[in-house]
Amino acid sequence: MLPFIALLAAVKTGSAAAALSSYMSPPPVSTIEPSLTQIEKAAATALSLSPVSNVKGAAFDRFYQIWLENTDYSSAASDLNVKKLSAQGITLTNYWAVTHPSEPNYCAVAGGDYFGMDNDNFNRIPANVSTVVDLLDVKGISWAEYQEHEPYPGFQGFNYSNQATYTNDYVRKHNPLILYDSVIQNQTRLELIKNFTGFNNDLKNQRLPQWAFFTPNMTNDGHDTNVTVAVQWSYDFLIPLLNNDYFSKDTLIILTFDENESYAQHNKVFTLLLGGAVPEHLRGTTDDTFYTHYSNIASVSQNWALPSLGRWDCHANVFQLVTDMTGYKTQQFDTKNLYLNQSYPGPMSAKEYVPIWPVPTTDKTCANGMGVLSSVAKTWGGMKPTLYDYSQDCVGNLGGSAG
Repeated sequence: MLPFIALLAAVKTGSAAAALSSYMSPPPVSTIEPSLTQIEKAAATALSLSPVSNVKGAAFDRFYQIWLENTDYSSAASDLNVKKLSAQGITLTNYWAVTHPSEPNYCAVAGGDYFGMDNDNFNRIPANVSTVVDLLDVKGISWAEYQEHEPYPGFQGFNYSNQATYTNDYVRKHNPLILYDSVIQNQTRLELIKNFTGFNNDLKNQRLPQWAFFTPNMTNDGHDTNVTVAVQWSYDFLIPLLNNDYFSKDTLIILTFDENESYAQHNKVFTLLLGGAVPEHLRGTTDDTFYTHYSNIASVSQNWALPSLGRWDCHANVFQLVTDMTGYKTQQFDTKNLYLNQSYPGPMSAKEYVPIWPVPTTDKTCANGMGVLSSVAKTWGGMKPTLYDYSQDCVGNLGGSAG
């Protein structure tokens, strides 16, 4: 990482001009929430899409992510329902969130970075920043998001409260793709961001996508309750699906937490791999390989022979389940002094704002030689790295020793 003063010098000299943010100070904080009348009017005409595809993967044909909230590794590991689920899958004992608080982690799992985000504000990532769905679109791999109690497909409001109790329910900060202008400025993509009613319909009609991200509401994900509630919900949600051959066949499910609860501790989170794509002989086992949220994008790239976003996904470790089928070489990492509990200064920071957007690498060695998405190379190619070199670090934390 460049020293903070060097970043400021780069701005003053213009050496980072091509990647400058449009804001020279942090953008204004907003808590945009349309009125109920506006929401109901929009919902009446909102459309949803359920495209399907059948692109065969090396280790799985579907990849589904389910995220829970703010729980220390030890608290999750001791839950009785976690133990029952663990018997059906692989426990990833060395899987890490990438910072705090919640929103930057959701941002990172979609775009390969959190761009200095250190808050849960109404954030928007510019349209020239690509996401994992741009990778999926290379081969026409169908995708969707399922957000519990989102009022209608593509809703962009800050939150949508429970209309009976007015407690927290759906929140924008837990919706990865809605943060990106490259998604919300495309109407077709908006129609793929649905609620759980949309999921139930897709399951019933056998029109499930090959990639999906599931976010329970603020009660069921444990944010406003506790790990017992979150894991009980997960168990009740998953067991029928794991026994549903249409859903489970060749499907890899990652059940994890966005971050730990204790910010002073190592930001390692309890994580399970489940589903029909997990071989019988690996069920009930553990995998001690170092992974982060960026491993989700990297594993998807390797599974379907897709390029990289050129960010922290470039050389992130890939799930062993996939490396066994592709020959990808994982990296060993000493996590003794690794914490991943704070964000670096950047254009999405509310505390240490720097108006420079990180320039993705175009290194051809990314994604095990698949290189970088062509549109990323076209948009960003030729710009000098302004914050750090994504091609040199599998950790995604600029050194990772901050406590």
